[in-house]
Parts: sequence; structure tokens; C-alpha cells
Amino acid sequence: MKFLEYTPLDRINDFLREINLGERTIKGSLEAYSCKHSGTDKRLSLSLENEILDYLGKSSDTDSSPVEFLLSQSSRKTLIYLVLTLYHMYPDYDLSAVKAHQFFTEESWETFKQIFETYMLEASKEWIEKYGDSSLLETLYKALDEVVDLSECEIYSYNPDSDADPLLEKGAIWSFSFFFYNRKLKRVVSFSFCCLSNLVGDGFLADSLCSEDGEIFDNMDI
Repeated sequence: MKFLEYTPLDRINDFLREINLGERTIKGSLEAYSCKHSGTDKRLSLSLENEILDYLGKSSDTDSSPVEFLLSQSSRKTLIYLVLTLYHMYPDYDLSAVKAHQFFTEESWETFKQIFETYMLEASKEWIEKYGDSSLLETLYKALDEVVDLSECEIYSYNPDSDADPLLEKGAIWSFSFFFYNRKLKRVVSFSFCCLSNLVGDGFLADSLCSEDGEIFDNMDI
């Protein structure tokens, strides 16, 4: 996976670097990657593939949909690209492909839009106040469309348990990660955004965080 620099994303990233709302701070980040292997990606990709195949070999015929999904080589490749993207986003975080698979859900743009407008409402107001032109969501749509062509994209959310979420380890009240994957372009854009409390110290524990958003992604459906 090769990190790609795209000017359309820079303006949004600069704005989302830190939005101080008094008791809370909202942060976000957009990162674009080519799905061409680089560096240790080939070795890691092979390791992830072997992990999945080993999991399939140990699974019984009565296992549910995750096994059916992983039987497809194309689906396994998609999962590996998504996990590799996570590795590049969080290089110090240990990720299992099989475990990560349980937390990926295929989404629609409308679902993403609903979540974005709900959780990023205050950030969107700050954007209008600062720039006064197109809304934050409209600007985000245009930027994503330019980089990955949204009409050809598959959209995935990553919503893990608290012990598998790198953002929660940093003391997030809530966090979301989305991936916009274009098979034809072999390109993926990750978009993570979270809300941090300004009232807690560095020792704040993840298991005391709010989990109000946890019911949105219940089932794996890639």
C-alpha cells in the first residue's frame, strides 16, 4: 500500500486536525492509498491470506456467513486491502485479519451521510463559519469523488470492540472509521473521525467511554 498525496483532501485534513468545541475536541483524517504492495506489504499480505485460509480450514459447515464471505478470493483480497490500510494507519497496532473481518460492514453513502451529519454537526457548523461556501459534507463528497470516484466505490465501516479500536485507546468518546474502496482504480481512502473529551486526563480508560454508537453496525455484510 502506497500513501498517495491528493490536494483535494488537504483542505479538509487541515480543518479536521483539531476542532476545539470547549469540553470536546473533534478530530478527523483522510488518507489515500494505492493498493499496490510496497515494502513489507507482500509478506504481510501473504501472512493475512494464510491466516484466513487456516481459519477456513478449521471452520465447520455449520458456521455462518463470515465463512461464506471468506470463501471468495475477491472478498479475501478486499479484506486484506482494508486490513493493510489499517496497518498503515496504525503501524504499532496488532491486527488479525479474521478478527478484523468481524468488524467490517459494507455501507451505503446514505448510511455514511446519516452518521456524518449526526456526529459531525458541530464540526460542520464550524466549517460554514470559517469558509462560508459549500457544506463540509458537500466538500468531502467532491474530494472523495475526485480521488476514488464514488459511483464505483464500495464503502465499508470499521466498528470494532473497544479492545480492538486504536482510537478508543487514545481516549475517544466516540469514533468512526470508513473506507472508500475502488476496485478498478485499486485505490482506497480511509476516513476516521472521533470526539475527545477535554475534561479527562491521560489516564482515562477506554472501558468507561460512551458506546451509544455501537448498535449501528451489528452485522457483517460485505
